[in-house]
Amino acid sequence: MLIGCIIQARMGSSRLPGKVMMYLDENNFLIDYVLNQLSYSKLIDKTIVATTKLKEDNLIVNHVRKHSLEVFCGSSDDVLDRYYRCAEKNNLEHIVRITADNPLIDPRIVDTVVEKYKTGNYDYVSNTLVRTYPYGTEVEVFSMKVLEQAWNDATLPSEREHVTPYIKNPKNNFKVLNIKYKENISNLRWTIDRIDDLELVRNMIKQIHIRPITLNEILGLIKKNPDLKKINENNAGDEGFVKSLKEDQKYLKMKNHEE
Repeated sequence: MLIGCIIQARMGSSRLPGKVMMYLDENNFLIDYVLNQLSYSKLIDKTIVATTKLKEDNLIVNHVRKHSLEVFCGSSDDVLDRYYRCAEKNNLEHIVRITADNPLIDPRIVDTVVEKYKTGNYDYVSNTLVRTYPYGTEVEVFSMKVLEQAWNDATLPSEREHVTPYIKNPKNNFKVLNIKYKENISNLRWTIDRIDDLELVRNMIKQIHIRPITLNEILGLIKKNPDLKKINENNAGDEGFVKSLKEDQKYLKMKNHEE
């Protein structure tokens, strides 16, 4: 069972442009942290950064290649197409989806989700279907077969931009599993969407010296310094997905109008 991790990354974030190549410490960019954290996973066989063909993303391409890692360039808007073509080119049988705005992705959580996927007869396993984990710890695992079906059949803007909504939709009858944390701590977030998210993560990195940085270390730090949570407490959960659901409404109106 070949398990490949595809990290989606681009410079063109609407809320914090260029965040992927922003420094988190004196020497390392955000993308470096994502790659380093994932290097501690025991169950990922291959890691590929999937970016776009846009000129601005050459910065990501050159940086990742400099570290002798694999890069795939695909569609800037149709991320589902980018994922599918990347997986196809690399002969992946099973895919771990990680986004490059999660620099403190915990390799232990990654391996927990992958292990559940490997040992059960599931099409899709994640810790995001019913949120109990913090924002910034998202892991999704699915088969190439399921990805191909989504690629063929998904039509809504949200399904094309966010890769897995088609798979997660109960109407499409995939066998899915959600991994829950022992308590609901989904009010916490260290994903990077805005400048204060960046400030929080930089602060955490300065104070946590062990690598990889795991959920336990972060929770321990927050327990000692509860004021850390205030840095980005005004930021919403998943703004990007909410925005694309509005695009779905426009798309459906237009389609109905055409019919």
